[in-house]
Amino acid sequence: MKFTCDRQKLNEAVLNVQRAVSSKSSIPALEGILLTAKTNAVQLCGFDLEIGMTTEIEADVEEEGSIVVGAKLFGDIVHRLPAQKVTFSADDKQITQIKSGEAKFSITGISAEEYPEFPKINSEKSAKLPSKILKGMIRQTIFAVAENDAKPVYTGTLFEISDGKVRLVSVDGYRLAIREEKVSDKEKASFVVPGKTLNEVMKLLSDSDDEVELLIGMRHIMFHIGNYTVISRLLEGDFLDWHAAIPKESSTEVRVSVPEFISSLERVSLLITERLRSPARCTFSSDGSIRLSCATAIGRANDRLPATISGNKVEIGFNNHYMLDALRNTECDEVRISLNGPLSPITIRPCEGDSFLFLVLPVRLKSGDE
Repeated sequence: MKFTCDRQKLNEAVLNVQRAVSSKSSIPALEGILLTAKTNAVQLCGFDLEIGMTTEIEADVEEEGSIVVGAKLFGDIVHRLPAQKVTFSADDKQITQIKSGEAKFSITGISAEEYPEFPKINSEKSAKLPSKILKGMIRQTIFAVAENDAKPVYTGTLFEISDGKVRLVSVDGYRLAIREEKVSDKEKASFVVPGKTLNEVMKLLSDSDDEVELLIGMRHIMFHIGNYTVISRLLEGDFLDWHAAIPKESSTEVRVSVPEFISSLERVSLLITERLRSPARCTFSSDGSIRLSCATAIGRANDRLPATISGNKVEIGFNNHYMLDALRNTECDEVRISLNGPLSPITIRPCEGDSFLFLVLPVRLKSGDE
């Protein structure tokens, strides 16, 4: 095979596809990028048996063919090539020549026949979303995905598509994040996408109105994002019945400035460390103020901020990191907080509409925590 292409376009494609390449595998070909030269284009593929990514770039192809090259070395070489154009060639013995300006490299590749085949999706189910909408939905829910695999299905985000709406739900046992948007599709589907996949998808998504297509199979999902295709396995298992997790009633309603709440909580959290853990104590008073405090072995902190509060006075404890994550991902200036006593989950919603819902479980306070 032999082709010539633009170094910058090749470098960008390698950097993206490289993220789907296995860093260490018993199958050597999976540690590489599959290059396939065909009419006027070169396709690049990365695959670690869980997530795969492909893209194409324009190229002047003199001889068609395919080969696997080590992803890290190839990426380092392309990144440092001196000229605008790159000429790539490989012979029958998998010896690969890379030339750019005065720089020349000769490296050993792997036969394309050793590269595992991508999963195929046989499904008529699909959905389309504007890129910036999907990017925002992932960003506002990915923080609540479980990091450990005690229950593997919680290491992903639930997608629910029905009644002209798409809903993303993430949960890790301590908090819940829900994000909802209207879609034109009348499709009905429910599936769980691994958090790792969504992190990679989010990096490819732009802040434009360009549509992203999702093709949904029994065990895999495919995202078409511009010139990139991402395919991923889906997670199996029973996901949380999130409807039942949301409190049906509240005895206290609060409207508060998000930036002010974040600033106050960050100040109080200065005394909390990995070694000195303590819940943040929060008192929602009927006098129109929120009092925050915490106490650890190194001292005490107190702060106060204004809020509009109706209903019963509530004193509640929570993990400061979980609350800060929720507040930062509201992406709005003011929120509505609902409470139903000190042991019921804290619910955070927008002041208008129901585009998102964040839920944080409380921490039981001891009488000495002041």
